[in-house]
Amino acid sequence: MKTIAEPARSVDVVLDVDVLVVGSGPGGLAAALAAARAGARTALLDRNGCFGGNITQVGVEGFAWYRHERTIDSEGIGIEFEQRAKAMGAALPEPQSLSHALDAEMFKWVADVLVEEAGVQPLLHRLCVAPIVEHGAIRGIITESKAGREAILAQRVIDATGDADVAARAGAPVRKTPREQMMAASVMFSMCGVDKRRFMEQIKADPQSYKDWVGNGEWSIETSGKEDDLFSPFLRKPFKRAVAAGVIPANLSTIAGTWGSVSDQGDLTYLNLIHLPAIDGTDPGDLTRGEIEGRRQAIHAVEALRRFMPGCEAAKLRNFGMTIGIRDTRKIDARYNLTATDVREQGRFEDSIGIFPEFIDGYGLLILPTTGRYFHLPYRALLPKGVANLLVAGRAIGGDKISHAAVRNMMCCAVGGQGAGVAAAISCRSGAPFERLDVSAVQRELLRQGARIR
Repeated sequence: MKTIAEPARSVDVVLDVDVLVVGSGPGGLAAALAAARAGARTALLDRNGCFGGNITQVGVEGFAWYRHERTIDSEGIGIEFEQRAKAMGAALPEPQSLSHALDAEMFKWVADVLVEEAGVQPLLHRLCVAPIVEHGAIRGIITESKAGREAILAQRVIDATGDADVAARAGAPVRKTPREQMMAASVMFSMCGVDKRRFMEQIKADPQSYKDWVGNGEWSIETSGKEDDLFSPFLRKPFKRAVAAGVIPANLSTIAGTWGSVSDQGDLTYLNLIHLPAIDGTDPGDLTRGEIEGRRQAIHAVEALRRFMPGCEAAKLRNFGMTIGIRDTRKIDARYNLTATDVREQGRFEDSIGIFPEFIDGYGLLILPTTGRYFHLPYRALLPKGVANLLVAGRAIGGDKISHAAVRNMMCCAVGGQGAGVAAAISCRSGAPFERLDVSAVQRELLRQGARIR
Protein backbone atom coordinates (compact mmCIF):
# COMPACT_ATOMS: atom_id res chain seq x y z
CA MET A 1 0.00 0.00 0.00
CA LYS A 2 1.29 3.45 -0.88
CA THR A 3 1.76 5.93 1.93
CA ILE A 4 2.33 9.66 2.27
CA ALA A 5 4.01 11.60 5.07
CA GLU A 6 1.86 14.28 6.66
CA PRO A 7 3.72 17.41 7.73
CA ALA A 8 4.01 18.07 11.46
CA ARG A 9 1.65 20.74 12.74
CA SER A 10 0.46 22.48 15.86
CA VAL A 11 -3.20 22.08 16.77
CA ASP A 12 -5.18 24.74 18.60
CA VAL A 13 -6.78 23.71 21.90
CA VAL A 14 -10.33 25.03 21.63
CA LEU A 15 -11.77 23.61 24.86
CA ASP A 16 -10.60 22.21 28.19
CA VAL A 17 -13.23 20.47 30.35
CA ASP A 18 -13.55 18.01 33.20
CA VAL A 19 -15.43 15.32 31.24
CA LEU A 20 -15.58 14.85 27.47
CA VAL A 21 -18.09 12.37 26.03
CA VAL A 22 -17.41 11.23 22.47
CA GLY A 23 -20.60 10.02 20.77
CA SER A 24 -24.15 11.03 21.71
CA GLY A 25 -26.26 7.90 21.36
CA PRO A 26 -28.28 6.63 24.33
CA GLY A 27 -25.05 5.81 26.21
CA GLY A 28 -23.23 9.03 25.41
CA LEU A 29 -26.21 11.32 25.94
CA ALA A 30 -26.92 9.69 29.32
CA ALA A 31 -23.23 9.93 30.27
CA ALA A 32 -23.04 13.65 29.51
CA LEU A 33 -26.24 14.46 31.40
CA ALA A 34 -25.15 12.39 34.40
CA ALA A 35 -21.67 13.95 34.56
CA ALA A 36 -23.04 17.49 34.33
CA ARG A 37 -25.70 16.80 36.94
CA ALA A 38 -22.96 15.48 39.23
CA GLY A 39 -21.17 18.82 38.96
CA ALA A 40 -18.57 18.23 36.24
CA ARG A 41 -17.84 20.68 33.42
CA THR A 42 -18.96 18.44 30.58
CA ALA A 43 -18.86 18.50 26.79
CA LEU A 44 -20.72 16.17 24.42
CA LEU A 45 -19.31 15.63 20.92
CA ASP A 46 -20.99 14.12 17.87
CA ARG A 47 -19.93 13.90 14.24
CA ASN A 48 -23.47 14.64 13.01
CA GLY A 49 -25.82 17.58 13.45
CA CYS A 50 -27.98 16.16 16.22
CA PHE A 51 -27.67 14.22 19.46
CA GLY A 52 -29.31 10.83 20.00
CA GLY A 53 -27.27 8.43 17.89
CA ASN A 54 -29.19 5.23 17.30
CA ILE A 55 -32.48 6.97 18.11
CA THR A 56 -32.25 10.05 15.92
CA GLN A 57 -29.57 9.20 13.36
CA VAL A 58 -30.45 5.56 12.64
CA GLY A 59 -34.15 5.89 13.44
CA VAL A 60 -34.57 3.15 16.06
CA GLU A 61 -37.66 4.39 17.87
CA GLY A 62 -38.55 1.31 19.95
CA PHE A 63 -36.63 2.34 23.05
CA ALA A 64 -38.23 -0.09 25.52
CA TRP A 65 -40.17 -2.49 23.31
CA TYR A 66 -39.22 -5.35 25.64
CA ARG A 67 -41.33 -4.00 28.56
CA HIS A 68 -44.25 -6.17 29.70
CA GLU A 69 -46.50 -6.34 32.74
CA ARG A 70 -44.05 -8.20 34.99
CA THR A 71 -40.86 -6.57 33.72
CA ILE A 72 -38.63 -5.06 36.39
CA ASP A 73 -37.13 -2.28 34.33
CA SER A 74 -34.13 -0.04 34.61
CA GLU A 75 -34.56 3.36 36.22
CA GLY A 76 -32.77 6.66 35.78
CA ILE A 77 -31.92 8.72 32.71
CA GLY A 78 -33.05 6.07 30.21
CA ILE A 79 -36.60 6.20 31.58
CA GLU A 80 -36.31 9.99 31.58
CA PHE A 81 -35.74 9.91 27.81
CA GLU A 82 -39.06 8.17 27.37
CA GLN A 83 -40.92 10.35 29.88
CA ARG A 84 -39.63 13.61 28.49
CA ALA A 85 -40.42 12.50 24.96
CA LYS A 86 -44.00 11.74 26.00
CA ALA A 87 -44.34 15.11 27.75
CA MET A 88 -42.93 16.97 24.72
CA GLY A 89 -45.13 15.25 22.13
CA ALA A 90 -42.27 13.14 20.83
CA ALA A 91 -43.59 9.64 21.49
CA LEU A 92 -46.43 7.30 20.57
CA PRO A 93 -47.65 4.09 22.28
CA GLU A 94 -45.54 1.14 21.15
CA PRO A 95 -47.68 -1.72 19.77
CA GLN A 96 -46.05 -4.77 21.35
CA SER A 97 -45.21 -3.57 24.86
CA LEU A 98 -45.99 -1.29 27.78
CA SER A 99 -43.79 1.49 26.43
CA HIS A 100 -43.73 4.45 24.10
CA ALA A 101 -41.83 4.58 20.84
CA LEU A 102 -39.74 7.72 20.48
CA ASP A 103 -40.32 10.00 17.50
CA ALA A 104 -36.84 10.07 15.96
CA GLU A 105 -37.23 13.53 14.45
CA MET A 106 -38.80 15.16 17.49
CA PHE A 107 -36.29 13.50 19.82
CA LYS A 108 -33.57 15.61 18.20
CA TRP A 109 -35.24 18.57 19.90
CA VAL A 110 -35.80 16.65 23.15
CA ALA A 111 -32.08 15.85 23.29
CA ASP A 112 -31.21 19.51 22.64
CA VAL A 113 -33.39 20.58 25.55
CA LEU A 114 -31.92 17.98 27.92
CA VAL A 115 -28.35 19.00 27.01
CA GLU A 116 -29.11 22.68 27.47
CA GLU A 117 -30.90 22.17 30.79
CA ALA A 118 -27.96 20.20 32.20
CA GLY A 119 -25.42 22.82 31.13
CA VAL A 120 -23.55 20.43 28.85
CA GLN A 121 -21.33 22.08 26.22
CA PRO A 122 -22.68 20.88 22.82
CA LEU A 123 -20.09 20.01 20.16
CA LEU A 124 -21.85 18.93 16.96
CA HIS A 125 -20.34 18.52 13.50
CA ARG A 126 -16.98 17.40 14.89
CA LEU A 127 -15.40 14.04 14.11
CA CYS A 128 -12.96 12.52 16.61
CA VAL A 129 -9.94 11.46 14.57
CA ALA A 130 -7.36 10.67 17.25
CA PRO A 131 -6.98 10.45 21.01
CA ILE A 132 -4.31 12.47 22.80
CA VAL A 133 -2.39 9.96 24.91
CA GLU A 134 0.53 10.83 27.20
CA HIS A 135 2.35 8.24 29.31
CA GLY A 136 -0.51 5.74 28.98
CA ALA A 137 -3.25 8.21 29.94
CA ILE A 138 -5.75 9.87 27.63
CA ARG A 139 -5.70 13.67 27.84
CA GLY A 140 -8.27 14.55 25.20
CA ILE A 141 -8.94 14.13 21.50
CA ILE A 142 -8.17 15.64 18.12
CA THR A 143 -11.17 16.54 15.96
CA GLU A 144 -11.71 17.43 12.32
CA SER A 145 -14.51 19.73 11.17
CA LYS A 146 -15.25 22.62 8.83
CA ALA A 147 -12.94 24.59 11.14
CA GLY A 148 -10.07 22.20 10.43
CA ARG A 149 -8.11 20.28 13.04
CA GLU A 150 -8.73 21.13 16.71
CA ALA A 151 -7.83 19.70 20.12
CA ILE A 152 -10.19 19.25 23.06
CA LEU A 153 -8.62 18.47 26.44
CA ALA A 154 -10.35 16.76 29.35
CA GLN A 155 -9.48 15.25 32.71
CA ARG A 156 -11.64 12.24 31.88
CA VAL A 157 -12.92 10.90 28.55
CA ILE A 158 -15.90 8.62 27.91
CA ASP A 159 -15.88 6.64 24.66
CA ALA A 160 -19.52 6.33 23.57
CA THR A 161 -18.79 5.83 19.87
CA GLY A 162 -20.40 2.37 19.86
CA ASP A 163 -17.36 0.93 18.10
CA ALA A 164 -14.77 1.65 20.83
CA ASP A 165 -13.04 4.01 18.38
CA VAL A 166 -11.33 6.09 21.06
CA ALA A 167 -10.32 3.10 23.17
CA ALA A 168 -8.91 1.16 20.21
CA ARG A 169 -6.92 4.12 18.89
CA ALA A 170 -5.62 4.90 22.37
CA GLY A 171 -4.14 1.41 22.61
CA ALA A 172 -6.69 -0.36 24.81
CA PRO A 173 -7.10 -4.06 23.95
CA VAL A 174 -10.31 -4.68 22.00
CA ARG A 175 -12.03 -7.63 20.39
CA LYS A 176 -13.98 -7.49 17.14
CA THR A 177 -16.50 -10.06 15.99
CA PRO A 178 -15.39 -11.64 12.70
CA ARG A 179 -17.26 -10.04 9.79
CA GLU A 180 -19.06 -13.24 8.83
CA GLN A 181 -20.37 -13.65 12.41
CA MET A 182 -21.46 -10.04 13.01
CA MET A 183 -25.08 -9.31 13.71
CA ALA A 184 -26.69 -7.92 10.57
CA ALA A 185 -26.76 -4.19 9.94
CA SER A 186 -30.03 -2.43 9.09
CA VAL A 187 -31.21 0.53 7.04
CA MET A 188 -34.30 1.82 8.84
CA PHE A 189 -37.04 3.73 7.05
CA SER A 190 -40.53 5.13 7.54
CA MET A 191 -43.54 5.56 5.26
CA CYS A 192 -46.33 8.11 5.06
CA GLY A 193 -49.80 8.07 3.53
CA VAL A 194 -50.87 4.86 5.27
CA ASP A 195 -54.58 4.35 5.96
CA LYS A 196 -54.30 3.57 9.65
CA ARG A 197 -57.79 2.07 9.98
CA ARG A 198 -57.31 -0.42 7.14
CA PHE A 199 -53.75 -1.23 8.18
CA MET A 200 -54.78 -2.02 11.77
CA GLU A 201 -57.80 -4.02 10.63
CA GLN A 202 -55.42 -6.28 8.70
CA ILE A 203 -53.07 -6.57 11.68
CA LYS A 204 -55.99 -7.58 13.92
CA ALA A 205 -57.37 -10.00 11.33
CA ASP A 206 -54.03 -11.80 11.03
CA PRO A 207 -52.10 -11.13 14.26
CA GLN A 208 -48.48 -12.25 14.33
CA SER A 209 -46.55 -13.54 17.33
CA TYR A 210 -42.89 -14.08 18.08
CA LYS A 211 -43.09 -17.70 16.96
CA ASP A 212 -43.82 -16.34 13.47
CA TRP A 213 -40.24 -15.01 13.37
CA VAL A 214 -38.94 -18.57 13.08
CA GLY A 215 -37.81 -19.85 9.68
CA ASN A 216 -36.95 -16.68 7.80
CA GLY A 217 -33.20 -16.35 7.43
CA GLU A 218 -32.10 -13.36 9.50
CA TRP A 219 -35.33 -13.61 11.48
CA SER A 220 -34.93 -17.23 12.49
CA ILE A 221 -34.71 -17.28 16.27
CA GLU A 222 -34.59 -19.42 19.36
CA THR A 223 -36.77 -18.36 22.30
CA SER A 224 -37.25 -19.56 25.83
CA GLY A 225 -40.82 -20.51 24.91
CA LYS A 226 -42.62 -17.96 27.07
CA GLU A 227 -42.36 -15.35 24.31
CA ASP A 228 -43.83 -17.44 21.53
CA ASP A 229 -47.50 -16.51 21.76
CA LEU A 230 -47.05 -12.80 22.57
CA PHE A 231 -48.18 -10.35 19.89
CA SER A 232 -45.44 -9.04 17.60
CA PRO A 233 -45.81 -6.29 14.96
CA PHE A 234 -44.16 -8.62 12.47
CA LEU A 235 -44.49 -8.37 8.70
CA ARG A 236 -43.43 -11.18 6.39
CA LYS A 237 -46.42 -12.32 4.32
CA PRO A 238 -46.55 -9.23 2.04
CA PHE A 239 -42.92 -9.81 1.08
CA LYS A 240 -43.39 -13.52 0.42
CA ARG A 241 -46.28 -12.62 -1.90
CA ALA A 242 -44.09 -9.99 -3.56
CA VAL A 243 -41.34 -12.55 -4.22
CA ALA A 244 -43.86 -14.98 -5.68
CA ALA A 245 -45.24 -12.21 -7.93
CA GLY A 246 -41.79 -11.13 -9.07
CA VAL A 247 -42.06 -7.71 -7.39
CA ILE A 248 -39.09 -8.52 -5.15
CA PRO A 249 -36.13 -10.47 -6.59
CA ALA A 250 -35.96 -14.02 -5.27
CA ASN A 251 -32.55 -13.38 -3.70
CA LEU A 252 -34.17 -10.84 -1.33
CA SER A 253 -36.38 -13.41 0.38
CA THR A 254 -35.13 -12.35 3.84
CA ILE A 255 -36.93 -8.98 3.73
CA ALA A 256 -39.16 -9.16 6.80
CA GLY A 257 -39.37 -7.61 10.23
CA THR A 258 -41.25 -5.25 12.45
CA TRP A 259 -42.96 -1.87 12.36
CA GLY A 260 -42.84 0.53 15.29
CA SER A 261 -45.97 2.69 15.32
CA VAL A 262 -48.63 4.09 13.01
CA SER A 263 -49.92 7.61 13.62
CA ASP A 264 -53.37 9.04 13.00
CA GLN A 265 -51.73 11.09 10.22
CA GLY A 266 -50.67 7.89 8.43
CA ASP A 267 -46.98 7.70 9.32
CA LEU A 268 -45.77 4.09 9.58
CA THR A 269 -42.46 4.37 11.41
CA TYR A 270 -39.39 2.40 12.41
CA LEU A 271 -39.69 -0.19 9.66
CA ASN A 272 -36.98 -2.66 10.65
CA LEU A 273 -37.20 -4.86 7.56
CA ILE A 274 -33.77 -4.79 5.93
CA HIS A 275 -30.97 -6.94 7.35
CA LEU A 276 -27.53 -6.86 5.80
CA PRO A 277 -25.03 -9.56 6.85
CA ALA A 278 -21.24 -9.20 6.80
CA ILE A 279 -21.20 -5.41 7.20
CA ASP A 280 -18.29 -4.26 9.38
CA GLY A 281 -19.24 -0.92 10.90
CA THR A 282 -15.56 0.00 11.28
CA ASP A 283 -14.91 -0.37 7.53
CA PRO A 284 -16.05 2.62 5.43
CA GLY A 285 -16.16 0.42 2.34
CA ASP A 286 -18.61 -1.92 4.05
CA LEU A 287 -20.64 1.04 5.32
CA THR A 288 -20.88 2.47 1.82
CA ARG A 289 -21.98 -0.87 0.39
CA GLY A 290 -24.51 -1.36 3.19
CA GLU A 291 -26.09 2.09 2.85
CA ILE A 292 -26.60 1.69 -0.91
CA GLU A 293 -27.79 -1.91 -0.77
CA GLY A 294 -30.05 -1.17 2.20
CA ARG A 295 -31.81 1.66 0.42
CA ARG A 296 -32.24 -0.51 -2.67
CA GLN A 297 -33.89 -3.25 -0.64
CA ALA A 298 -36.03 -0.75 1.25
CA ILE A 299 -37.51 0.56 -2.01
CA HIS A 300 -38.43 -3.02 -2.92
CA ALA A 301 -40.05 -3.39 0.53
CA VAL A 302 -42.07 -0.18 0.06
CA GLU A 303 -43.41 -1.43 -3.28
CA ALA A 304 -44.29 -4.81 -1.74
CA LEU A 305 -46.26 -3.12 1.04
CA ARG A 306 -48.06 -0.89 -1.46
CA ARG A 307 -49.20 -3.93 -3.44
CA PHE A 308 -49.82 -6.53 -0.77
CA MET A 309 -50.53 -4.80 2.59
CA PRO A 310 -54.01 -3.33 3.06
CA GLY A 311 -53.83 0.34 4.01
CA CYS A 312 -50.52 0.92 2.21
CA GLU A 313 -51.85 1.24 -1.34
CA ALA A 314 -51.32 5.02 -1.50
CA ALA A 315 -48.34 5.14 0.85
CA LYS A 316 -44.82 6.19 -0.05
CA LEU A 317 -41.38 6.42 1.50
CA ARG A 318 -41.20 9.19 4.11
CA ASN A 319 -37.52 8.96 5.03
CA PHE A 320 -34.50 6.75 5.52
CA GLY A 321 -32.50 6.85 8.72
CA MET A 322 -29.62 9.34 8.52
CA THR A 323 -27.17 6.46 8.65
CA ILE A 324 -27.04 2.67 8.61
CA GLY A 325 -27.66 0.91 11.93
CA ILE A 326 -24.74 -1.15 13.26
CA ARG A 327 -25.24 -3.69 16.02
CA ASP A 328 -21.89 -5.38 16.42
CA THR A 329 -18.22 -4.42 15.97
CA ARG A 330 -15.54 -3.90 18.63
CA LYS A 331 -15.79 -4.50 22.35
CA ILE A 332 -13.19 -3.61 24.93
CA ASP A 333 -11.35 -6.20 26.98
CA ALA A 334 -12.58 -4.77 30.26
CA ARG A 335 -11.55 -5.23 33.87
CA TYR A 336 -14.58 -7.53 33.94
CA ASN A 337 -16.18 -8.98 30.82
CA LEU A 338 -19.84 -9.92 31.14
CA THR A 339 -20.87 -13.47 30.27
CA ALA A 340 -23.93 -15.22 28.93
CA THR A 341 -24.47 -16.61 32.41
CA ASP A 342 -24.51 -13.10 33.90
CA VAL A 343 -27.31 -11.87 31.64
CA ARG A 344 -29.29 -15.11 31.59
CA GLU A 345 -28.98 -16.03 35.28
CA GLN A 346 -29.45 -12.67 37.03
CA GLY A 347 -25.79 -11.80 37.63
CA ARG A 348 -25.18 -9.83 40.83
CA PHE A 349 -22.18 -7.54 41.44
CA GLU A 350 -20.99 -5.43 44.36
CA ASP A 351 -19.93 -2.68 41.93
CA SER A 352 -23.33 -2.53 40.23
CA ILE A 353 -24.11 0.80 38.56
CA GLY A 354 -27.58 -0.19 37.37
CA ILE A 355 -29.94 -2.99 36.48
CA PHE A 356 -31.35 -4.24 33.19
CA PRO A 357 -34.14 -6.78 32.58
CA GLU A 358 -33.42 -10.26 31.26
CA PHE A 359 -33.84 -9.05 27.67
CA ILE A 360 -31.61 -10.74 25.07
CA ASP A 361 -31.99 -9.99 21.38
CA GLY A 362 -29.29 -11.16 19.00
CA TYR A 363 -27.30 -14.03 17.52
CA GLY A 364 -30.53 -15.94 16.91
CA LEU A 365 -31.71 -15.71 20.52
CA LEU A 366 -34.73 -13.77 21.82
CA ILE A 367 -35.68 -13.71 25.50
CA LEU A 368 -38.23 -11.15 26.70
CA PRO A 369 -38.40 -10.02 30.34
CA THR A 370 -41.87 -11.24 31.29
CA THR A 371 -41.08 -12.81 34.68
CA GLY A 372 -39.35 -10.06 36.69
CA ARG A 373 -35.78 -11.30 36.22
CA TYR A 374 -32.91 -8.81 35.81
CA PHE A 375 -29.13 -8.53 36.10
CA HIS A 376 -26.67 -6.00 37.49
CA LEU A 377 -24.37 -4.01 35.24
CA PRO A 378 -20.91 -3.85 36.89
CA TYR A 379 -18.74 -0.73 36.80
CA ARG A 380 -15.70 -2.83 35.85
CA ALA A 381 -17.28 -3.73 32.48
CA LEU A 382 -16.90 -0.06 31.48
CA LEU A 383 -13.22 0.10 32.42
CA PRO A 384 -10.78 -0.74 29.60
CA LYS A 385 -7.37 -2.15 30.25
CA GLY A 386 -4.20 -0.37 29.26
CA VAL A 387 -5.34 3.29 29.12
CA ALA A 388 -5.91 5.61 32.09
CA ASN A 389 -8.60 8.33 32.35
CA LEU A 390 -10.92 6.47 29.96
CA LEU A 391 -14.29 4.77 30.36
CA VAL A 392 -16.46 3.15 27.69
CA ALA A 393 -20.25 3.44 27.56
CA GLY A 394 -22.77 1.82 25.22
CA ARG A 395 -22.60 -1.43 23.29
CA ALA A 396 -18.77 -1.60 23.30
CA ILE A 397 -18.44 -2.48 27.01
CA GLY A 398 -16.70 -5.73 27.91
CA GLY A 399 -18.52 -9.01 27.39
CA ASP A 400 -19.09 -12.10 25.27
CA LYS A 401 -21.51 -12.54 22.36
CA ILE A 402 -24.65 -13.36 24.34
CA SER A 403 -24.06 -10.63 26.91
CA HIS A 404 -23.63 -8.24 23.97
CA ALA A 405 -27.08 -9.27 22.74
CA ALA A 406 -28.40 -7.87 26.04
CA VAL A 407 -26.27 -4.80 26.78
CA ARG A 408 -26.40 -3.47 23.19
CA ASN A 409 -30.04 -2.51 23.72
CA MET A 410 -30.61 1.21 24.03
CA MET A 411 -31.98 1.30 27.57
CA CYS A 412 -29.03 -0.72 28.84
CA CYS A 413 -26.67 1.64 26.98
CA ALA A 414 -28.31 4.49 28.89
CA VAL A 415 -27.82 2.62 32.18
CA GLY A 416 -24.11 2.17 31.49
CA GLY A 417 -23.82 5.72 30.22
CA GLN A 418 -25.30 7.20 33.38
CA GLY A 419 -22.89 5.11 35.44
CA ALA A 420 -19.94 6.22 33.33
CA GLY A 421 -20.89 9.89 33.55
CA VAL A 422 -21.25 9.80 37.33
CA ALA A 423 -17.99 7.87 37.70
CA ALA A 424 -16.16 10.42 35.56
CA ALA A 425 -17.51 13.33 37.59
CA ILE A 426 -16.60 11.70 40.91
CA SER A 427 -13.15 10.79 39.60
CA CYS A 428 -12.53 14.43 38.64
CA ARG A 429 -13.78 15.70 41.98
CA SER A 430 -11.79 13.24 44.11
CA GLY A 431 -8.71 12.96 41.94
CA ALA A 432 -8.91 9.16 42.19
CA PRO A 433 -8.15 7.28 38.96
CA PHE A 434 -10.90 5.14 37.49
CA GLU A 435 -9.27 1.88 38.54
CA ARG A 436 -9.18 2.97 42.21
CA LEU A 437 -12.44 4.89 42.33
CA ASP A 438 -14.70 4.60 45.38
CA VAL A 439 -17.61 2.83 43.68
CA SER A 440 -19.82 3.39 46.73
CA ALA A 441 -19.59 7.15 46.08
CA VAL A 442 -20.63 6.52 42.47
CA GLN A 443 -23.56 4.42 43.65
CA ARG A 444 -24.74 7.12 46.08
CA GLU A 445 -24.77 9.73 43.31
CA LEU A 446 -26.56 7.34 40.97
CA LEU A 447 -29.26 6.82 43.57
CA ARG A 448 -29.55 10.60 44.00
CA GLN A 449 -30.05 10.84 40.24
CA GLY A 450 -32.87 8.29 40.32
CA ALA A 451 -31.05 5.20 39.09
CA ARG A 452 -31.69 1.72 40.48
CA ILE A 453 -28.56 -0.29 41.25
CA ARG A 454 -29.94 -3.38 43.06
